[in-house]
Amino acid sequence: MFKKILIANRGEIACRVAATAKRLGIQTVAVYSEADADARHVKACDEAILIGGPAPRDSYLQWERILAAAKATGAEAVHPGYGFLSENEAFAQACADAGVVFIGPPPSAILAMGLKAESKRLMEAAQVPLVPGYHGAGQDPALLKREADRIGYPVLIKASAGGGGKGMRAVHNADEFDAALASCKREAINSFGDDAVLIERYVQRPRHIEIQVFGDSHGDCVYLFERDCSVQRRHQKVLEEAPAPGMTPERRAQMGEAAVAAAKAVGYVGAGTVEFIAEQDGRFYFMEMNTRLQVEHPVTEAITGQDLVEWQLRVAAGESLPLKQSELRMQGHAIEARICAENPDGGFLPATGTLDVARWPAHVAFQRGDVRIDAGVREGDAISPYYDSMIAKLIVWGEDRAQALARLDAALRDTHIVGLQTNVAFLRRCAATASFAGADLDTGLIEREKTVLFDQPGLPLRVGAAAVVAHTLAVEGMTQDRDPWSARDGFRLFGSAMRRFDLEAGGSHHEVLLSRHHRGGMTLTVQGEAIEFAVQSADAETHELFLGSERLRVKTYARGERVAVFGANGSAVLTEVDVIAHAGDAPGEGGRLTAPMPGKLIAFLAQAGDSVTKGQPLAVMEAMKMEHTISSPRDGTVAELLFAVGDQVGDGAELLKLEA
Repeated sequence: MFKKILIANRGEIACRVAATAKRLGIQTVAVYSEADADARHVKACDEAILIGGPAPRDSYLQWERILAAAKATGAEAVHPGYGFLSENEAFAQACADAGVVFIGPPPSAILAMGLKAESKRLMEAAQVPLVPGYHGAGQDPALLKREADRIGYPVLIKASAGGGGKGMRAVHNADEFDAALASCKREAINSFGDDAVLIERYVQRPRHIEIQVFGDSHGDCVYLFERDCSVQRRHQKVLEEAPAPGMTPERRAQMGEAAVAAAKAVGYVGAGTVEFIAEQDGRFYFMEMNTRLQVEHPVTEAITGQDLVEWQLRVAAGESLPLKQSELRMQGHAIEARICAENPDGGFLPATGTLDVARWPAHVAFQRGDVRIDAGVREGDAISPYYDSMIAKLIVWGEDRAQALARLDAALRDTHIVGLQTNVAFLRRCAATASFAGADLDTGLIEREKTVLFDQPGLPLRVGAAAVVAHTLAVEGMTQDRDPWSARDGFRLFGSAMRRFDLEAGGSHHEVLLSRHHRGGMTLTVQGEAIEFAVQSADAETHELFLGSERLRVKTYARGERVAVFGANGSAVLTEVDVIAHAGDAPGEGGRLTAPMPGKLIAFLAQAGDSVTKGQPLAVMEAMKMEHTISSPRDGTVAELLFAVGDQVGDGAELLKLEA
């Protein structure tokens, strides 16, 4: 076994690899960018080496610097994690040439499976089922359009060297093809340095089922069962589970054996995932192979009781697979939710900011248990625009799917993040939909259930207001002097004491009145409704509210005037306004075309002087590895472009001026 390894990645996967290495007594070396100098993965390792600037191309994609760091620190092997260099055959070959073990497959396997068109040809030779499509080398747009017409719409355009949903577009008719192809090629060249694409028939109501495979250098290969990853947005996974609901033992064996055949066709060594697209009737087709560990590997660990990172290390060190196929067993059901900094109601636009609060449900540290949290950040860390928007992975395990679903809901309820927008509430709603709860799965689930997933109210105003009042009273109770003249409890010999709270919630201003009665008891008046009110606070954050006949437990987190409230049925953010301090504030200017997040401006789709219509795309930005289109909010004329293509722009920056 290795004595020291370098982890060529960041965030939660670097922390994950470091945890297993530490358990096995292996020393670890972290690499980090200037943006990650104080990152959690740096602290998790025994040594750390700075390798460049914040942008990935200046640091985590600089494999020469990473390899130099491995040699300088005496690391015997490099674990690439996922993303960045994990599927870069040039890096794997450079490691081999330098005498450093690449903890992954041989470069030839990465190359063969990294090019989707080539991998399809290999799979056809290995008799692995393929979806109808065009996988040829010809890339002339007219040829690609003819092939799409031949296959029949809808079709899927996919970057040949791609992954993670980047460089992928569904095209529903011939009129959409040219624009979709241009966008795919642009995103592919930016993400992978290769704009080649392939075209496939777009399967209706498909399920995304993948098989975890593992090969060793002695010619053995096994599959560790399947994961269902059908719930996706923007072709990226949201919820993953193992085993796949409705999977029969016979179908599992067929898919597992096909996955092993795919891996053996390229002499695969290490952890890999063979991804299939499956029809509702059970027919399945090879989609691609990810030649690395997957983000969702914890659900496989949860149902098998195996540490897949340990398997990677042992196989890379030349050992045989820890178990034979006949020795592998499944137990229970596991679900993973990807917690991301993003705004689901705003088209899943990435969010940036500081994790003012990051509180997780009680969890076990590793493998099977009720709840597991894999995170690469801590409370107080910043989520920057340079990297993926994922904050953490929340994994639950249960004896069956029903128990796992119940534990997932409870764990998401107890996940409290303040400081930036996240998808936690969306994930909870998604898991509770009739489709997901009933295992009616396909990649269109989110669109099908959109009426209950998007633009949903949080906590009722009366609950949010009561929680803010409870927080204020608790803080005052802890900080006031201990003499009766300093008390702020509203004591009166006769009559009632009235106190006003000015709150803003959902863009509206609300006056909330708290009445204290001289004989005891309180009344809260919200939106004209008087409610009998009482509260018991354990501290400034933990409160039990009594609102009429309701009894509710809530958590509050205050940062300045903003108070985030979390309850059993949702959350809300309210602002406690000092009306005197804000008396002179002017209303904000609206109606401008602004950047929805920090990023790079990669295209203007209109020029100064052009007349445009409402909804017309005007600019394209790239942030967190994805393209985002900014459209015109109204009819008008472009007066001025305020940036140049290629410029980095900040959140809220005005990109162009539009005249009525």
